[in-house]
Order: sequence, then C-alpha cells, then structure tokens
Amino acid sequence: MTAVDFLAQEKVWFEKPRYDDAERRFYEHMNGLSQSTPDVGANSILQDIARARENIQKSLAGLKTALFNRGSGQPSLGCPSQLSTSSGAGDLGELVARIKSLELENHTLHTVVDSLRSALSKLECRVAVLEKPPAGAPTPTAPCTNGTHVQQQKTGGAPIEEDDDDDDNDDIDLFGSDEEDPEAERIKEQRLKEYAERKAKKPALIAKSSILLDVKPWDDETDMVKLEECVRSVQADGLLWGISKLVPVGYGIQKLQIACVVEDDKVGTDMLEEEITKFEDYVQSVDVAAFNKI
Repeated sequence: MTAVDFLAQEKVWFEKPRYDDAERRFYEHMNGLSQSTPDVGANSILQDIARARENIQKSLAGLKTALFNRGSGQPSLGCPSQLSTSSGAGDLGELVARIKSLELENHTLHTVVDSLRSALSKLECRVAVLEKPPAGAPTPTAPCTNGTHVQQQKTGGAPIEEDDDDDDNDDIDLFGSDEEDPEAERIKEQRLKEYAERKAKKPALIAKSSILLDVKPWDDETDMVKLEECVRSVQADGLLWGISKLVPVGYGIQKLQIACVVEDDKVGTDMLEEEITKFEDYVQSVDVAAFNKI
C-alpha cells in the first residue's frame, strides 16, 4: 500500500480553520454583548445615586429654611417636600420640650435652695440661743436669719471688756507644788505595800548546780562499797546524791565517780570536799570533775 492510498483512507478535517474562525467570531460577539450589558447597569445605578443625592440636598435646604423662619417669627416661604416640613416641626417641638423641662428643673432647684437657706438661718438662731450666757453676762453677737445679727446687750451703760489670757496663764503651775496631798501620799504607800506583799508571795527562783566528783582511794585494797556508803552518808539541806560508777585509774586501782545536785545558796564544793575527806581510812582525795548550772 502506497502513501497516497493510506491518506485516502484516513479521515482528515480539511475545514478546521474555517470552524476555528467561526468559533472565534462567536466568542467575540458574546464578549461584546456581556461588556455592554454591565455598562448599561452601571449607568443606571449612577443615575439613581445622583437623583437620591439631589433629593437629600433639597430636603436639607428646606429644613434649614423652615427652622430659620420659625426662629425669626416669619412664615415659611415654601418647603420642597412635605417630609422636610414634618421633620423640622418634630425637631422644633423636641427642642421646646427640652427647654420647658430645664426651666422646671431650674425652678425646683431655686425652691430647694430657698428652703435650705431658711433652715440654715433657723439653725443659726437656735445655736445662738443655746450659746447665750446666763443672766448678767454679756450676750455675744450671733448670726440670725437673712444675714442679720443679734446686737450685744449692754449692762450698766458701759461696754463689757474681755478677760485677758494672762490671768488664765497665772493659774497654771508649770513646776508643780511642793506641798503634797496627804490622801495621795496614803494611797501611794498602800499601793507600795500591796506590791511588796505580792512580790513576797511569789516563789523565788532557786539556783541549782550539778556537780560530778571523783573520789580516789588509797590503794587497790580499799573497799569501794564502803567508800561509797561513807560518801553518801554526807547529808545537808539542799544536797541530793545521784548515780555513781567505778572508773579504773591504773594498776588495779579504781576511783568512785558520783554525781550530785546542790542548791548554790546552801551547799558548795568546798563543804563537800571537806566532809568527804574526813573519812581518811578510805578517801585519799576529792576532785571536781564537772560543774554545771541548772
């Protein structure tokens, strides 16, 4: 099969350029119509806006004219529309109503102020009457109603002089008097006595100490049990023996370490050493290993 026969059997669209041209013109025509339609709509909207703006300006001009004519007391020459006339009348009526309300409020306030002034004047007069001195004394000037004053009364035909402050200062004793009041002295002594009695009844604090003693024997043959009995046999007011133990010293010799509690005002370390060293058969020496205040 040759190439010509193959092309003869193949379906080829030889008129495609014509169809493309027709399609292009169609779309150009459609686009032209769609653009013209919005232009017409936009023009109509702009015209409506212009008419509305013009109507608003006319209405405002008519309202201003009506208000000016009402304020000057002249009749209006004419209104552009019935709507502007009614709105202007409504605004004017509202303004008149507000002015009337303000006038009424002002009148009420004036009434209240007058009543307060009257009450204040009465109160001033009453205070002046209450502060009036007894008979024979000068009457001070006091404010009364409506700004008037009560005149000072004159007695004996001569003006009354005020007392000097120096007379009052002379009565003040800055350094006190040397004379003592017997009653005050008696009360002072009674209080001191009561304080002393309360202090005497209060228990005094007893000072105590804890002492640890080292009692050393003569040798390793000394009876430590007997030595401890001799130490504990020492008795005194304010002395209390405590625990004890045997502590090795060396070469088989032991010392007795014993604790006791003493009252500082009644028992001392010197007295303990002196009493314990009296047992010469058992005790060689006594030393204070520790001394602590309680």
